[in-house]
Amino acid sequence: MTPAKARNGDLVAIYADESCLGNGRDGENPGGAGGLIEWLHPKSSEVTRCDYWISEPATTNNRMALRSVIEAFREISRRGNSYRVLFTSDSKYIVDGMNSWVDGWMARGWRRKTGPIENLELWKEAVAAVSRHEVQWRWVRGHVGHPQNEYANFLATRAAAEQTNSGGLQQSQFDSWLARQKAGAVKGTAPFPDLQSFQPNKKAWTI
Repeated sequence: MTPAKARNGDLVAIYADESCLGNGRDGENPGGAGGLIEWLHPKSSEVTRCDYWISEPATTNNRMALRSVIEAFREISRRGNSYRVLFTSDSKYIVDGMNSWVDGWMARGWRRKTGPIENLELWKEAVAAVSRHEVQWRWVRGHVGHPQNEYANFLATRAAAEQTNSGGLQQSQFDSWLARQKAGAVKGTAPFPDLQSFQPNKKAWTI
């Protein structure tokens, strides 16, 4: 399921999060990633929402953060379109990596000055998945009541605990989830981003 009427150049908002139960603890730690994808219909101004989630039986937070990027961009790319994407995450590993680190790594042949790149193959997959789109990477502090980010966290932690996968994009349950939240736990619904303020990453890298 994708925003079926979305066209080349449309703005898409993605809110993604990751979870690893027992991250950093010895042994195999199950994890998950999840995301909420939004598209604004230009005529009706209605927001279409889709969910995705994935899991791994033994993983790390950083690995699942990268997988949240890969899965999101693979799904929105299935029709061959290119979008302007505002990608929001509470992972500085992702936001700093895409905004600052990747250019230098690629210029040095996928090497970093201080040693090997953690999760190298996943970084390469993420760059490949993102490359056809214009993307603004935005960091948001986690667990402060941002509604879409809190929902992405819900999807990720549920996937980690249940070890489930959505098998692609699914119709979002955001509205029903929001209705179940305690008063004050989340702060309404963040409005769809303004296209006029969209500032894509000035990436120097291509595939």
